[in-house]
Amino acid sequence: MNSVVFGQGRLAIEDIVAIATGDVAVEITSDKHFVERIESAVTFLDALLAEDGVIYGVTTGYGDSVTTEIPLDLVQELPLHLTRFHGCGLGDYFDETQGKAILATRLASLTQGYSGVSWDLLNLLSTFINENIIPVIPQEGSVGASGDLTPLSYVAGALVGERDVYYQGKVSASRDILKQLALTPITLRPKEGLAIMNGTAVMTALACLAYDRAQYLAKIAARITSLSSIALKGNSHHFDEILFSVKPHQGQQLVAKRIRDDLNHHEHPRNADRLQDRYSIRCAPHVIGVLQDSLPFFKTTIENELNSANDNPIIDGIGEHVLHGGHFYGGHIAMVMDSMKTAVANLADLADRQIASLVDTRYNNGLPANLTSSCDQRRYINHGFKAVQIGASAYTAEALKLTMPASVFSRSTECHNQDKVSMGTIAARDGLRVLQLTEQVLASTLLAAVQGIRIRLANNELTLDSLSPSLITMYQDIANYFPDLSEDRPLESTLRQTISHIQNQRWPLYEE
Repeated sequence: MNSVVFGQGRLAIEDIVAIATGDVAVEITSDKHFVERIESAVTFLDALLAEDGVIYGVTTGYGDSVTTEIPLDLVQELPLHLTRFHGCGLGDYFDETQGKAILATRLASLTQGYSGVSWDLLNLLSTFINENIIPVIPQEGSVGASGDLTPLSYVAGALVGERDVYYQGKVSASRDILKQLALTPITLRPKEGLAIMNGTAVMTALACLAYDRAQYLAKIAARITSLSSIALKGNSHHFDEILFSVKPHQGQQLVAKRIRDDLNHHEHPRNADRLQDRYSIRCAPHVIGVLQDSLPFFKTTIENELNSANDNPIIDGIGEHVLHGGHFYGGHIAMVMDSMKTAVANLADLADRQIASLVDTRYNNGLPANLTSSCDQRRYINHGFKAVQIGASAYTAEALKLTMPASVFSRSTECHNQDKVSMGTIAARDGLRVLQLTEQVLASTLLAAVQGIRIRLANNELTLDSLSPSLITMYQDIANYFPDLSEDRPLESTLRQTISHIQNQRWPLYEE
């Protein structure tokens, strides 16, 4: 298995996604400059402790308790207590993929070399990732500063053998799995509890996973628009190259090109009976383009956070500095996820309007009501996509409701020490839910568009060879597992299968 090497250069979102999905392993560089950063920070901390130096979270209490001096004979116990009193997370648990992304993202911060952690900790964290020992982490309880303290306490707790982990498809006590694999639980050094917990690893990991899904949705939404336009006998001139040259948003232009190429516009331009299609077709590049144009900003910002030492205090072992600040603050991730969920929810709204047009005889240019292809004497009892369209509206409404920005709901916490917080983790969790709902709407509209094209083909209103090769391939793939809807049948399993295909990026789209 290939490896992603930590500590030797910038990591990409794609690295975290590949680790989380089990495609690659992790390793830590042996570069001499990296080794020097790690070892100098540990040596410097030990020297400060020997000199009775005052270090936040090492010889003091945490947060508002910073004024409480910790007796030196209790300093070694302090980090373990940090992991324990934060063990109060609630809500659903992150799944194994999300948990693995969280481990990799925290390792990324610690291998910046400014957290004062030992080789024992880095190596055990790497082993957890490579052996698929994934802490069971509750989703709720973080305000995004001081970082993701409560959820990350479950990472620290698992490393010391006191929490549960996913392993080989089961939930087990981490101490039992460590013993089974002949691994020694970590004994946390004075700074290491903070180093694991005091950062943005949860929100950043979720943002990496969300970005990967969002960039695919920008593509699949364009493809669904193409299929819907064909099913509706749309006007392909709405995506003309000259037309889009006069409004120079690059992402919007790219989306228009994708649709234009899908429609085979240059070889088979399509002129609808209507001079102008409804906005959900005509303006699709303008809607999808907002997300497409935002993706570079999202990627740069997420990756800057991923490659940061988001910890406090920062330990500069080589320069012998202890620097107290607020790098645990998740404001940039909060802004990305609040923005991303809005752009993604607009795709749901767009696709919801497209399926509404497809099923409605007032707007679908001659398709049967609700896209049922039942014969004349059976049409009275068959209702085709009627309920699927209702469901799409339900998912869309919920997605739109969740676009309220989490980042503006800062709450003063922890005796007003954390008096301005990012809410980045809540924004990230909202973003994942919006993605799920949007994928559900897109799957619904995708199946409806395929059914519409199937009806056009059966009625000789359309020839398959007039479509682009990539569109033909995708249409045939879906038609193979989604038979003609001539008689009503439950579509839940087909919808779930299509959602899974979208989430697993089954269809390679627009390899620009």
